Amino acid sequence: MAPSSLRNRIIAGLTSAIVVALSVAASAHRPDEYLQAARITIDPDRVQVELDLTAGMSVADAIIRDIDRDGSGSITSREAREYAAGAVKTMRLEVDRRPLQLELTNVTVPDLEAIRRGEGAIRLELNARLPSLAAGPHQVFFLNAHRTDLGVYLANALVPVSPRIEVTAQRRDVAQREITVDYVLTTNPPARGRTLLPLGALVVLSLATVGWMRERQ
Repeated sequence: MAPSSLRNRIIAGLTSAIVVALSVAASAHRPDEYLQAARITIDPDRVQVELDLTAGMSVADAIIRDIDRDGSGSITSREAREYAAGAVKTMRLEVDRRPLQLELTNVTVPDLEAIRRGEGAIRLELNARLPSLAAGPHQVFFLNAHRTDLGVYLANALVPVSPRIEVTAQRRDVAQREITVDYVLTTNPPARGRTLLPLGALVVLSLATVGWMRERQ
């Protein structure tokens, strides 16, 4: 099997495992919490952030009121984008301590009854272009300060799709509102023998998710 094909299979499998782990965490959060799970993907020229916002049953109506500004009982695309844009203003993304401009590329709001049951996640898809960076070590920093009165947080970097990106470490604050991702940008794809690194990233994620679930119980 070609190295690129093997790498793609590893990435697909581990990314699916990460999504499952975060789904388990979402189902375990308490009804008075607003779970906010961020997944960060680093490419050579951009950073992508997917943020799933899942309201617990006892706070779901308050979140719906924040989005449904006219009280019509349904969410328009404009209301969804306005809510998402407000959330983005509370976030910060940096590379090597230089601020990046986060752009909202898509927002998806599920059925309101699913939100009220504590099952439906509001998904924000964000994108930021990176400046031209030299080959070598770099850092991406992400802070989420949306609804800190209700929020509980998860943050993880996904396995990079580009063979030029190698994530070497992830560090989070206790609340997981902040995450710093160390990575190396290479000029050429890394050697074939490096395919074991994503497995380490998955182990770290699994331990972090299990630890978070134990703390919430």
